[in-house]
Amino acid sequence: MSNATLTRKHNKDDLGRDLRKPKLSTGDKVVGTLSHTMLVIWSLIVVLPMLWTLMTSFKSTREIFASPFGLPSHWDLTNYISAWSQHEIGRMFFNTVIVVGCALVIVMVLGAMCAYVLARFTFPGSRVIYYLMLAGLTFPPFLAIVPLFFILRNMGLLNSLPGLIVTYVAFALPFTVFFLFSFFKNLPEEIQEAAYVDGASEWRTFFQVMLPMAKPGMASVAIFNFLGLWNQFLLPIALNTNKDNYVLSQGMAAFASSAGYQVDFGALFAAVIITIVPVLIVYVIFQRQLQGSVSQGTMK
Repeated sequence: MSNATLTRKHNKDDLGRDLRKPKLSTGDKVVGTLSHTMLVIWSLIVVLPMLWTLMTSFKSTREIFASPFGLPSHWDLTNYISAWSQHEIGRMFFNTVIVVGCALVIVMVLGAMCAYVLARFTFPGSRVIYYLMLAGLTFPPFLAIVPLFFILRNMGLLNSLPGLIVTYVAFALPFTVFFLFSFFKNLPEEIQEAAYVDGASEWRTFFQVMLPMAKPGMASVAIFNFLGLWNQFLLPIALNTNKDNYVLSQGMAAFASSAGYQVDFGALFAAVIITIVPVLIVYVIFQRQLQGSVSQGTMK
């Protein structure tokens, strides 16, 4: 092989390496280092308190005050059993699952249907309805507490799980419609027209053709709604004073007050772990789907 051929080959290899590994400027390196440092610091701020809470949930109250940052002497589930049964966290957990589950299903169905109609059809008042939905996003929940109290009382839904479900749906619906509107708006017209040509009705076109195409948006808004509804605090506190219908946020607020001056801090920390575990599980399972669906929505 001649020297010229070897030189061309080396040049091609060097060019390929340059294309595969673009050189970063000094500014890019500084920004990358600072961003990674901030992410590490933020991760420690979030993770360390959760690890401390998990460790403390295995300690007794006396052990917590004697050694707040030490390891527990016994790794057993006594505090979890006490929080689940004695402090009725188990009943509140199932109440929360019922309320959040039912509200999530209802708001996803109604929100998808409303967003589809507003995005794909033009009729008198359609823009007004859409802007009213957007106005609902700017309305603070605490301003609606007093009217909601009287409305639910007149409907016979005050201090009940159905009352919470209806209220959760009302507050989550504007965000759902706003989020899904752009997904349905950008779906191809040709597919909808092809479904009509094949004889599909409006209902069949929506549920079997258009709704599956908006699956990325549905996944994203479902996760956001779940996180918001699961952590809801103000609405249950104000609209549900029946202890039999308490949800987890109310249970955590009433935990210390129900115990008087002798608070079982071990069981309290165990209840905190029980409360946050479902949120972590949902996020870990759907993390990739959430990232992919958001990126698909931004590229449209």
